[in-house]
Amino acid sequence: MEVADLKVFEAVARHGSMNRAASELHTVQSNVTARIRALEREVGVALFQRNARGVRLTPAGQRMLPYAARIAKLVADARLAALDDGPPGGTLALGTLETTAALRLSPILRTFAKRYPFVQLSLTTGTSCSLTADVVECRLDGAFVAGPVDHPELHAETVFEEELVLVTPHTLRSIDALRSARDLKTIVFRLGCSYRQRLDALLTELGVLTATPLEFGSLDAIVACVAAGIGITLLPSGVVAAALAQDIVAVHALAPEKARVLTQFIRRQDAYVSSAMRAFVEVARIGEGTMMIAA
Repeated sequence: MEVADLKVFEAVARHGSMNRAASELHTVQSNVTARIRALEREVGVALFQRNARGVRLTPAGQRMLPYAARIAKLVADARLAALDDGPPGGTLALGTLETTAALRLSPILRTFAKRYPFVQLSLTTGTSCSLTADVVECRLDGAFVAGPVDHPELHAETVFEEELVLVTPHTLRSIDALRSARDLKTIVFRLGCSYRQRLDALLTELGVLTATPLEFGSLDAIVACVAAGIGITLLPSGVVAAALAQDIVAVHALAPEKARVLTQFIRRQDAYVSSAMRAFVEVARIGEGTMMIAA
């Protein structure tokens, strides 16, 4: 079983398409199809079901996928460990919450890029749920997510602490006013966002069970929709400081136990901690004074 074939298998599984996997891998679809068929012959079972829209994993493929990603990651880590000498270099693929990117990471990334120019750092935004899955399945080296994270395959380190606030149009004068609000809409990121889950829990506690969620992929769009009177949201206070200063939204404090949220940096327990990762963590530690990571 070739590692290259496992990488092809993982890409096809992730995209649900031979053609899109081929584009990512910079090859042609016929080559991807041939590799998948050869892999299926080798393991003796079909890994994908073909249909008009693409492919999807069979039960056997679903069971095999976590191991394929792990094997490919272990081989990459072994190569990285052998070559990891001298100044930090190579690639570092990280993920982050949209709010963390907006509020915390700019000075850290600026310092890191200046100090370690040979590291090719990429940053992907997503929800806590999607980012955690990407780290577990070895698509990201690490990620900033909302904690607490309790996963047997992950190392989690608290790096920031945020205060969540309810953000509403000025027409809503208090949190209690939500109980009598008509056609209430929540302006949120897609499913898997921890702030969205906390907002849903808050509304349920208040007896508001009919709020309609409107999903957006941009933090600016969410704040703009709230300012326009379309709905409400739940965000870290620092993210909405500018909007509050402009007096375009209203902000309502929550009880401390509901407001406090931890941002944690996660990575696989079994992953090799490269010099690039160590360098990034050191820059973050200096920048924030709180971040630490074990070897």
